[in-house]
Amino acid sequence: MNFQTIHLLVLSALACDAYKILLVFPFPSKSHAILGEGYVRNLLKAGHELTYITPYPKDPAPNLRIIHIPQHVFEEKIDSTFTIEKLMDYSFTVMEMLNIFKSFIDTANDTVANAEVQQLMLDPQTHFDVVIAEWMVTEIFSGFSEIFNCPLIWASSMEPHSVILRLIDEIPHPAYSSNMLGIFEPPYNFVQRAINTSLEIALKVIKWFISLIEERIYKEGFAAAFKAKGLVQPSLEELRYSVALVLGNSHVSSGAPLKLPQNYKAIGGYHIAEQSKPLPKEFKNILDNSKHGVIYFSLGSVVSSKSMPAAIKNGLFEMFRSLKYTVIWKFEDEFQNVPDNVHIVKWAPQQSILAHPNCILFITHGGLLSTTETLHYGVPIIGIPLFGDQTMNIKKAVYKGIGLEVKLNFDTPKNLKAAINEVLSNQKYRDRVKELSMIYHDRPVSPGAELVHWVEHVVKTKGALHLRSQALHVPLYQKLLLDLIFVSLLLFLGFVFFVKFMVTRCLKKKTDIRKKTL
Repeated sequence: MNFQTIHLLVLSALACDAYKILLVFPFPSKSHAILGEGYVRNLLKAGHELTYITPYPKDPAPNLRIIHIPQHVFEEKIDSTFTIEKLMDYSFTVMEMLNIFKSFIDTANDTVANAEVQQLMLDPQTHFDVVIAEWMVTEIFSGFSEIFNCPLIWASSMEPHSVILRLIDEIPHPAYSSNMLGIFEPPYNFVQRAINTSLEIALKVIKWFISLIEERIYKEGFAAAFKAKGLVQPSLEELRYSVALVLGNSHVSSGAPLKLPQNYKAIGGYHIAEQSKPLPKEFKNILDNSKHGVIYFSLGSVVSSKSMPAAIKNGLFEMFRSLKYTVIWKFEDEFQNVPDNVHIVKWAPQQSILAHPNCILFITHGGLLSTTETLHYGVPIIGIPLFGDQTMNIKKAVYKGIGLEVKLNFDTPKNLKAAINEVLSNQKYRDRVKELSMIYHDRPVSPGAELVHWVEHVVKTKGALHLRSQALHVPLYQKLLLDLIFVSLLLFLGFVFFVKFMVTRCLKKKTDIRKKTL
């Protein structure tokens, strides 16, 4: 921890009392849980009192209250939708994709309807200084800030995109900004701009349909609390744009240098502990004793590697067998006849592995946590994106020169071997990732300290109204200057008609004079 970080944390502790903070991270994904844990760790370290809504039970700690929200239905739906087979041949139906969007709404519904959450809202003795909720498709959790009469901060797990930026400013221009489904990297050609704009329109339509469901869930879920406190329940549309700040899990080293509003703060990397945990003995032995370096292979926590077709699994094992490198493969199942240089593990301390100097390559699905950790530890990558923002993250990594992309299909073993040979034999990838790692680390304070600072700033300033963009209050026709163009056009046409009228009148007078002289 550097001196500036310690100094900021000490000043924060001295400058304010402990704030009471409600953290809402109910989406059942281990990667999302890691982001929630990052908030818990940094805010507890700063001395604040937390109430943490999560689907994952956690050991009790001082100043921490846990509200456990089981989300088994969501997990089952994700497991049945995002199978390896469907991801390989893109065989998703429109209804399946819409159901995934709806699953986020259902999770929000289960959260606000939970008996312990309802009790929390109804308790007249409970109050909070700020609500921090993870944004995932829906703004239903805006109701918490109104119930507890305190500011709201959205925690965004993705790079900045149009659907969340519209809540605090205006939609980024699709001609040069990628959306949450970003499949291209700017600069775009004509076809890419057309597709990008079409995706923006599609997202807008989907969000409109979702908003109809959101309004009903919001009214039903928060009605009892508003009534108990004698408050008039505003519409969700009124609350949707009341957010004080967005804390984004992003950084310019991994993303695009977009123009961002003052109340969007990029804190990518806050989930990473400033001191890596020591490696367990079995992993330490593997990494310490590898003569040629270790390749770490993980496809994340959402999609199960064991559901991979046998032909691809066997092909990968044979391909790894042919390499001189040691491979640690995070795999959820037992496997027979594993090559001597391959170590199959059901769980791996990813950050500690990447921190080891003998880790020379990271093969990843491309989740934003993984790509951020790549930059934090300066390890080049090969991306095998599966769904969601992973495609966008890997395309950015390739564009920035820190790795390569390999598609998941029956040619993956062959293509992956070629990519491994290219990345490990070409020094440019390691040089580039070290350069971006320097940019990532070159900040005034650590991401965790910045997170704490902005949370406290929102509380101290009672919602950070001074950071809010005026673009929220400007209708589209004014942003496009349509009224000015219309008035200018009228004035111009009026001037043309006036000149025409005067010229015609003068000509007529001259004609009349000539006639009289004749």
